[in-house]
Amino acid sequence: MKKADNKPEEQKDKGRYRALAFIKGPTLAKEKDAEITDNEIPTWPYLLRKEFLAAIICTIILIVWSILLDAPLEELSDPTMTPNPAKAPWYFLGLQEMLVYFDPWIAGVAIPVLIIIGLMAIPYIDFNPKGNGYYTFRERKFAMLTFCFGFHFLWILLIIVGVFMRGPGWLWFWPWQEWDLHRIVAETNYDLTSFIGVNSKSPLGFFIGGAVVIGYYFIGITIPYRFMKARKSVALEKLGFIRYFMVSFLFMSMMALPIKVFLRFVFHIKYLWVTPWFNI
Repeated sequence: MKKADNKPEEQKDKGRYRALAFIKGPTLAKEKDAEITDNEIPTWPYLLRKEFLAAIICTIILIVWSILLDAPLEELSDPTMTPNPAKAPWYFLGLQEMLVYFDPWIAGVAIPVLIIIGLMAIPYIDFNPKGNGYYTFRERKFAMLTFCFGFHFLWILLIIVGVFMRGPGWLWFWPWQEWDLHRIVAETNYDLTSFIGVNSKSPLGFFIGGAVVIGYYFIGITIPYRFMKARKSVALEKLGFIRYFMVSFLFMSMMALPIKVFLRFVFHIKYLWVTPWFNI
């Protein structure tokens, strides 16, 4: 004789258990569910309850803030008068500030595209076996330091500079300086090849500038690779060559921004590589 099929009864028991767990709270679920370990707790209500309370508190703060403080709106726009300085909304001032150091095509198109590609590549680059849910500094030191530097030091700092330190004519004003509409600053910027007496628009200047930019990426990618390979780095073995190349290329592209800012402020270098299509 065949055994009676107990699946309908098991399904009914599971249904009753889920109903009791919903009614009596997470205590019953934690005691009965064999999959929950000592180091894990259910998402509901422990996490979602705190997130819901945090959302309510933030909403109350924003409502009170909007009632007590007026929005910093200016007067109605006048088509016959262009404001000086003409600034984008604050969340775009980082891009507008990058126009000081890069060609418009690079600052407005290439760098934002690289930022998006870098964010999209994170799940494919990450080799941590713990997967999702372990975004702690101990588990991902390099990833968190790189993100904090790129977001807080580069992006947020550029926004602060654009809001508070760029005055009429997009000139630099310290926070304690008054914005002078008639201020004139005589600054002469040079291309990199001008320091060695080569015209940046000549074929020789084109090859010198290209060698500098390509050499920057080649050295920044090759030297750490050889060093990590010589030390038999575990991270390099887990990444592999393709993912290492993606990480190092994106990292070197990010570090190009503070390097270019430094060269502009200290040596008044405008472009490193001048081409008929774009300038870097």
